[in-house]
Amino acid sequence: MDIESEVYDPLLHDVPLPLTGTFYALGFRVDIATNSQAVLDAAAESWGMYGPEFASKPVELHIVVRPGGERSPEPVVRTQRHYFSIAADRDNFAAYDSSSFFGYCYVAEKTVADASWFRFHFLETMAYMLLAQRYAMPVHAACVARGDTGVLLYGHSGAGKSTLAWACARAGWTYITDDGAWLLPEAAPGAVLGRCGQIRFKVDAPSLFPELDEYVSRVRPNGRLSLEVPLSAFPRIRTASRCQVGCVVVLERRPAAIARAEPIDAAQVAGLLLGDMPRYGEEVRARYEAVVARLLQAPCYRMIYNDLEEALRVLSVLT
Repeated sequence: MDIESEVYDPLLHDVPLPLTGTFYALGFRVDIATNSQAVLDAAAESWGMYGPEFASKPVELHIVVRPGGERSPEPVVRTQRHYFSIAADRDNFAAYDSSSFFGYCYVAEKTVADASWFRFHFLETMAYMLLAQRYAMPVHAACVARGDTGVLLYGHSGAGKSTLAWACARAGWTYITDDGAWLLPEAAPGAVLGRCGQIRFKVDAPSLFPELDEYVSRVRPNGRLSLEVPLSAFPRIRTASRCQVGCVVVLERRPAAIARAEPIDAAQVAGLLLGDMPRYGEEVRARYEAVVARLLQAPCYRMIYNDLEEALRVLSVLT
């Protein structure tokens, strides 16, 4: 062996990443360099249905897959200033910088082999958290549209966001997203993006919607039991990746309640939306407050309901 030709690289700074791909997360460009085709396949599964929509600075990700090691345990995400980390164990970790829109990730082969786990905990988390610093604000809300009027359905876990969104879609409304709406700071007030390619339900959803019987329950990467349903399996369901919100509805599901809607103060809704958001620092917080203020130029309501058909009737009146 020619000792002089050896490269001393204990930090793996120059590890070869011969495979590259460009994807568009919600329409925003993501460039990936990696040494594993499985990484590019996972990215295609997450974002293959999107094309370029926004002239934004690309997110750049370097993802190194190494032999050995076990599938990662559930990682933790931490941040200080504009630096972020995802830490699971010595074989599975990531770091990224919101000032440069660059991130890197080292994961074990077994982690990438479990594509849904890798996508949820590493790939999508890195891309979406970087986008959330500048270009889009995520909110825990479903979104549907009736004609040109979008309805943002906000509620805590168990409020029925996904089931109500599906009930609307079955009734001819346009499905935007189930529980992952994104507000656009630089677009018209109320502009919302959604992940319209799939919808996730709780395990008891087939009791409400028999057409879901064929989908097998599985444990989602965050540990919750759910049904993941591709919308391509239902060609009669209208979908769209974005809409303009005409009203915001806070859902409150109560047993035996008769569905009704009442106006709610915009400041209270703002507190709910912003209260769900992680702390990213004052600059990002100020941007989010401005985005929410623009969104809440639209009317806001609290809808108390139990029965889906009654809720659909009330939403039809609101729109």
